[in-house]
Amino acid sequence: MKKGTTIALSLTLLASLSFSGEQFAMSDADRAMYAEMLENNPADIMVAHGEELLSDLGGETKLAKYLGVSETELPKYIAGFPRYIEKFGMVVGLGQMLQGMMHDSKKKVLPLANSDMNDLLAYTKSIANDELINIDVNANQHMKDAYALGKITFDTKRGGRGLSCLSCHSPDVIGTILRTQPLPDLRVNNTGATWPAYRMTKSNLTTLQGRMQGCMQNALLAVIPLGSPDMVALEVYVTDKAKGQAIAIPGLKR
Repeated sequence: MKKGTTIALSLTLLASLSFSGEQFAMSDADRAMYAEMLENNPADIMVAHGEELLSDLGGETKLAKYLGVSETELPKYIAGFPRYIEKFGMVVGLGQMLQGMMHDSKKKVLPLANSDMNDLLAYTKSIANDELINIDVNANQHMKDAYALGKITFDTKRGGRGLSCLSCHSPDVIGTILRTQPLPDLRVNNTGATWPAYRMTKSNLTTLQGRMQGCMQNALLAVIPLGSPDMVALEVYVTDKAKGQAIAIPGLKR
């Protein structure tokens, strides 16, 4: 597993927290802990467990064959998820693809909301570490429709507080401090390429879809189910913001 990109991205974030108006986002103790975890991300052991789980499914050789690509092409192909998979007839994230592989291999299918699935998904995405996100939202009509739905889901205000994803991630509010944390620029923070990530405040490995569910809960929005068309579409839209940036798994987040 490649860690250089992860460390470089994290050091950039740490510097921004130290030398800008974002200094309130972390206490000195948190900042010291974050710096230590750059070298020893607790999620590394979870990703290693994910490697074992993929091995039980036949490893990268079986995964490449299942996806119809060579092992050499596999990292770049993984860097294009979520994507339309013809055998599924729909746009899917990595988690759903892995569920399909389990089903077709006559293995127990792990639910998306499952720690083993998080580990497996993290390892699978880490195969593409240092590859650039190459999601193609114009590849076919299915991807175009998913992107359009994701944008609507991102932009639409709903729930008791009348908030949307855009409420906290529009250019007008990026950098504003909310609950001691700066509201991030999803593109600059490479959001689509640094999840699954270890969350210091939760002490667990969390996927991008899981993190988005957490945002919805905090904003009093109806929580979109993992793997649903709306959630996958939202992941498509957010991942597209990271297009051209390097994958670095596991990420490290506050």
